[in-house]
Amino acid sequence: MVAWLTLAMVLVGAYNAVARYVERDLGLALASNAYVELQWYLFSLVFLLGAPYTLRCDRHVRVDVIYGGHPTLAKAWIDLVGGVLLLLPFCAFAIWSSTDFVLDSWSQREMSSDPGGLPRYPLKTVVPIAFFLVGLQGISEVIKRLAIIRGMSPESVGLEEVEEAEA
Repeated sequence: MVAWLTLAMVLVGAYNAVARYVERDLGLALASNAYVELQWYLFSLVFLLGAPYTLRCDRHVRVDVIYGGHPTLAKAWIDLVGGVLLLLPFCAFAIWSSTDFVLDSWSQREMSSDPGGLPRYPLKTVVPIAFFLVGLQGISEVIKRLAIIRGMSPESVGLEEVEEAEA
């Protein structure tokens, strides 16, 4: 789904760029604030809804100075501690702190302040949903790291031999 949103974002962005030039050169009214905001909204959706998948695929940003040269078991411990102490509490905080923000937006049926702009309340709803999904994926990652630490994961099979070879 996020890949399709990315394609839509690129197409809307390309349309916006072409429409500005055609509008300027030919005097046609092709561009609007709604298209610009749609591009921003699509980018926001790609970012927010792509985060859980990025975590699942282990493509998220981490500090390689701390993580990089460690053996598998140490990496599992770092991921476990980071997930339990940082990721999951942050997701809970983000959901908690965005709830009033979203409810307020829905109660007002908040619209963009720009002329011809789009409604903002549907997009704001995605914020707590995205952090809920990241939190679910975070729980999955914590469980996977516990399995590695306890030797119950395919990644931990032969872990001792690999760590001895690395040492």
